[in-house]
Amino acid sequence: MRKEEAMADQVEFNEANVRAEIEKIRPFLQNDGGDIEFVALEGNVARVRLKGSCSGCAFASLTLQFSVEKTLKQTFPQLERVENVQGA
Repeated sequence: MRKEEAMADQVEFNEANVRAEIEKIRPFLQNDGGDIEFVALEGNVARVRLKGSCSGCAFASLTLQFSVEKTLKQTFPQLERVENVQGA
């Protein structure tokens, strides 16, 4: 694959596209009684809110890092991290 083709396949890193990718992840969290809400994209950091059974769960940070962040970084390699925002 040529470099130009690879660039054309890459999804643009912006708020709308990050939000859309998070929507694809939601059903997996909802299957376990949890949920995720996109809050903001600030620079290269996505801010989300874990809800439902994910809120306050001892494994929430692992879910965030090894499921949500890992999945988003496959689409957006420039993403630095995903942070959970507490509260309503």
